Amino acid sequence: MNKLEIRGLTKHYDLERERRQVLALSDVSLSVAEGEFMAIVGPSGCGKTSLLNIVAGLLRYDGGSVIIDGKRVEGPGVERAVVFQQASLLPWRTVAGNVRYGMEMQRRFDREVMRSRTEHFVQLVGLNGFERHYPSELSGGMQQRVNLARALAADPVVMLMDEPFAALDAQTREFMQAELLKIWAEARKTVLFITHQINEAVYLADRVTVMSARPGRVKGIVEIPFERPRGLALKRDARFLAIEEKIWQMVEEAPDRIGMAKAAGE
Repeated sequence: MNKLEIRGLTKHYDLERERRQVLALSDVSLSVAEGEFMAIVGPSGCGKTSLLNIVAGLLRYDGGSVIIDGKRVEGPGVERAVVFQQASLLPWRTVAGNVRYGMEMQRRFDREVMRSRTEHFVQLVGLNGFERHYPSELSGGMQQRVNLARALAADPVVMLMDEPFAALDAQTREFMQAELLKIWAEARKTVLFITHQINEAVYLADRVTVMSARPGRVKGIVEIPFERPRGLALKRDARFLAIEEKIWQMVEEAPDRIGMAKAAGE
């Protein structure tokens, strides 16, 4: 059963100063099954983030449709949560206060449920003991854990993640990838994950969608055959490297590779 359906999606941007339109996305069609982890890669400027913002209901589109659980997406909704590259935590709120914030905005959880869910997801992301700490007292990786816990606590149907580890150093990024898989294995949310880093996509995802250079189209979808759970040692496996190279060859057919990171830390 598909949780998310993107059908024939088209998006233009009007460049008023230049008096012309730019076609950002062209006839993009994609299906994501319930509980699936789908990663999207492609050249810089291919429309990955535009696609995610459209699914989030934060950006209007010009043609096609986005459907979640049989309902057309027309704007933001409680069935979706977005995890951005920057944690964007409220600096005057503690860890627990930030995790609770999304639930408070929805107004569909009573106080005891919010307390219980906050406690559960703080523990799930490994921050028990830090409930009363403020964002300024946390490392970048810890802040992103709070960001992830806040999204999960709001109980979305679909998690939308836009390069959530891009701002982290290489070592922390790899650690957070492994932690994300552990968290996802328990939460089993449907995930759409945007990344510039191909080995990150191969490590995390069930399938990897490869997009063309602008205007963004779906160039192909690569099945990732590795069983779960996955350890970081998988990245040195010959089969892993072969799939990574296959995706790179697909990306290299596009004229623009600016912004793609071929290896961790690049």
